[in-house]
Parts: sequence; C-alpha cells; structure tokens
Amino acid sequence: MIVDLNIQNKRIIVIGGGNEAEKRVNSLLKQNCNILVISDTVNSKIRKLAKDNKIELKKQKIQDTKFISTLNPHMIITTTNDKKVNQKIVNEAKKKKIIVYSSDNPDESDFSNPAIIDFDKMVQIAIFTGGQSPAMSKKIKGKLEKALKNIITKEDISHIKIQKIVRKIAKESISAPTQRKECLHKIMSDNEIDQLIKDGQVKKAEKRAITILRNWK
Repeated sequence: MIVDLNIQNKRIIVIGGGNEAEKRVNSLLKQNCNILVISDTVNSKIRKLAKDNKIELKKQKIQDTKFISTLNPHMIITTTNDKKVNQKIVNEAKKKKIIVYSSDNPDESDFSNPAIIDFDKMVQIAIFTGGQSPAMSKKIKGKLEKALKNIITKEDISHIKIQKIVRKIAKESISAPTQRKECLHKIMSDNEIDQLIKDGQVKKAEKRAITILRNWK
C-alpha cells in the first residue's frame, strides 16, 4: 500500500552525509519539514543546504542510539555504510514507535521509497516495484514521465491550484459534504473557468471560481 505521510513541520533526522543521504534530503525538502542531518562527514551539496539554512547539520559520528531519546524525532532515515549501526537505529526507533527507514535494509523499514514523477509539486505519481527492483522503478519512471508530460498539462495544474483555494473556502462556508463536493465539481467543469485558464488568465479564473462558490446555495 502506497501512502503519502503528512510530515509538515515534523522533525526528520537523516543519519549520514553521502549521496544516499543527499537523495533522501532532496525528497524531504518538498515536504516543509524540519530536516536534521547528523554525520561526521558530508558532501558538498548537503553542506551547501546547511549553509543556505534549508536544513540543520550536526557534525557527529553516530555510534549508538542515544540521539533518539535526546532529539525525539518523528522519523529517522539512516544511510550510513555501517550495517550494525543502521540496525541498532532501526531496532531502537521501532521500540520508541518512531517511523524509520534504513537504506541498506528496506525489508525491516517502516516504508519504502518509490520513484516519484512530480508535476509542479501538485501532482505526484509513484512507481513502485514492491522493493524488488528500485532500478526498474527508475527505468519505468523515465518512460512514463515523457508520456505523462503530454497528458498532464499546465492547465490541469492551474485547475488544481484553483481547487486548493476554493476547497479551503468551501470547508468554511458549505457545511454539507455532498453540497461541497457538488460545488467543487461545478467549478472544475465550468467552461468559462476552463477558457480563462487556457487564455492564461488564471487570476480571473480564480475570481470566477470564488464567485461561483460565494453564490452557491
């Protein structure tokens, strides 16, 4: 089962400072969470992210699991080359009911990392092979990405952004879920909004959507 965890504003610790850690950090940057990297050595890209205040960096060699009790993170991702250390972290995290992932032991991890196709941070499509072949996940991602770029358009992304705006307002102004759903569907299928988006007049499309919502009875 593929799920999308809500880790916004949560503390996520990444153990390790190499290419694998960098890959995990890059995926976390899109989630608006608080990222702390702990490692005695880090590559230049992680160092730059810390310098730019996009992540926290603690230079320290991890040899035990004391940091878990001290920092109490929501999630831990361990990417070190030391399998014994990684396993200790996994075991301790599970005892404390903290979500944990080990790059060298996905079978005992609490989640997997599918290959993600991302469209403007609005649409995400996961390619998952059940952990059997990450390499094939990436290969299939490459094939699908080219095809989907012709299917998921900029207009679709604009519709999603408008839906995000009006959905928030609708939750406050329309109490009945069925009525709210009907209203949002009406906005999504409105021909005038569709044409305004196609003409590049997204702000006018937003105003039109809000007007429909305000006048909904």
